[in-house]
Amino acid sequence: MINSNGNIIKKTQASISINNRGFTYGDIVFETIKVLQNKVLFLEDHYFRLMASLRILRMEIPMNFTMEFFENEILKLIKISNLNSLSVRVKFIVYRSEGGLFMPETNAIEYLVIAEQLYTELYEISNENYTVDLYKDNYTSPGLISTLKTNNRIINVVGSIYAKENNFNNCLILNTNKHIVEALNANIFLVKDKSVKTPPLQDGCIKGIMRKQIIEIVKLLPEYTIEESSISPFELQKADELFLTNIISGIQPITQYRRKRFSKEVSKKILTELNLKVKLF
Repeated sequence: MINSNGNIIKKTQASISINNRGFTYGDIVFETIKVLQNKVLFLEDHYFRLMASLRILRMEIPMNFTMEFFENEILKLIKISNLNSLSVRVKFIVYRSEGGLFMPETNAIEYLVIAEQLYTELYEISNENYTVDLYKDNYTSPGLISTLKTNNRIINVVGSIYAKENNFNNCLILNTNKHIVEALNANIFLVKDKSVKTPPLQDGCIKGIMRKQIIEIVKLLPEYTIEESSISPFELQKADELFLTNIISGIQPITQYRRKRFSKEVSKKILTELNLKVKLF
């Protein structure tokens, strides 16, 4: 089942017009959300990021598009799909209504909500090896648009194919200033001694919801400091630890970058605090 503009329909009945602006121009934003036992995790953060994205893209926000509406449209789909008591991955997609070429005829919006079951509840640290390298065939641009979750992610698609062809679990994306921005599907954090570092939004990384949670957690750990500043490729091999974050997997430690292997000590410590935070929902 999916939620199409408030109407719950079967996936087999779902379709989009060939003039859909999300399809033709990538005129679309989305939120990937984790719902645990009918509770939307980090609801406010997701809602306000979505609203900010719509404003940046000059899309009109209907008066009824409140946080309660946002939550109810998600939970309505989950209830009808019999996923209430489970862990669920939700994708909330908003696109500009069709009409026009590059210049739209309207700034009105439409939306889709898609839900599928996850098979873990609390976040877990994987014990598997996780190897990454740099993806250097294409670069992302630093700036505001790059921080949004849109369908304009062809670099992530081609980079993922590159990673698979070379037997990497993931790749790290560079911006045009040759700074590390993020992984193909996650934000990145670097640990050196007692400092935890992540690229600033100005470098072009996604404004991740889990990134925000990790920054808040590290700020409360007295033995560590958190820093948002550019990361050069040279810093990777000097790091004690590297880990990736997104809303679905939580924290994914990187075990190897080229010949350098990394520990998971800080990742595990932060994960414990993260799960305590999740249990409060």
